[in-house]
Amino acid sequence: MTPAVEFRGVSVHFGRTRALDSLDLSVARGETLALLGPSGSGKSTALKALAGFVRPDAGRVFLDGEDVTDLPPHRRGLGVVVQSYALFPHMRVDANVAFGLKARRVPRAEVAARVAEVLDLVGMGAYARRFPRELSGGQQQRVALARALAIRPGVLLLDEPLSALDAALREDMIAELLRLRAELPDTTLVYVTHDQGEALALADRIAVMRDARLVEAGSCEQLYRRPATEFTASFLGAANLIPVDLVSHGTPATVRLGERVLTAEPTGALGPGPVALGVRPHRVGVGAPGADTLPALVRAVRWRGTGYRLDLELAGGATIRAEVSETFAVGAAVGVSIPDGCPLVEVGT
Repeated sequence: MTPAVEFRGVSVHFGRTRALDSLDLSVARGETLALLGPSGSGKSTALKALAGFVRPDAGRVFLDGEDVTDLPPHRRGLGVVVQSYALFPHMRVDANVAFGLKARRVPRAEVAARVAEVLDLVGMGAYARRFPRELSGGQQQRVALARALAIRPGVLLLDEPLSALDAALREDMIAELLRLRAELPDTTLVYVTHDQGEALALADRIAVMRDARLVEAGSCEQLYRRPATEFTASFLGAANLIPVDLVSHGTPATVRLGERVLTAEPTGALGPGPVALGVRPHRVGVGAPGADTLPALVRAVRWRGTGYRLDLELAGGATIRAEVSETFAVGAAVGVSIPDGCPLVEVGT
């Protein structure tokens, strides 16, 4: 089946700055893809190249199999929602939502019906006659969504749409976006974010980016449980990367950590270089020192609301984090347990 969105070798430079480097990526019709990465990773540039706001220096962009690289933004038929909302302050809500429809010369009677439909879809039907300044941040974001959806786009682009909201509103909007996904199953979403929680909650697949390049792409579960690179393991889920010695190759492999021998799951081809276990903080066991544990010292303790985060220094100097339900005193000697079956990644990937 023809992808809804496809990047083929897309590169973008701003002067001497490489903003996107040889991106090859496709998105299926009806799929939600999150472009995830830190600031400067190229994720927003990829979205702008898709929207037509920047033109690639190399490569091509396709929508439903059509090369749109040279088409202006208004001819691509995309819905776009940005983090600043970009609502017209002098227009009421209904006029903001109608703007794209009128630009496309949709008949007036149809405009009114379409505006009412999408405002009801995002729960803003009762606010049609208000100005943006009379709305909360979450309400303004819903209006921005309604405006993007009013033109009935096959592809909806969202560029960090929740970054300006507080934590409670962000959770509400994630629930709203999940509801919209269920009601619009044929709409493809490309969602840019640096927040791994948003990506895991909303996306079918995640494309992890760093330094203008695609690092890896896969399902949320695949990237969380079996990241193929050191960067993905640390960025998505904040895994501890614990240096280990590779005892034997295989699936599972065998590794040595201190005096312990553990099994581990290689997530890619391992070269001759150093390797590390990717261990999520909640999988690190902490208790009294014992023969079956690794000796460690508690270096810091932070209350996290649902438990405690510990910074632990293992024998040999490696520092790891653990999330536990009971606290320990700073400076205490403890025993650390690492489970078998953690992903094994090559250091430097």
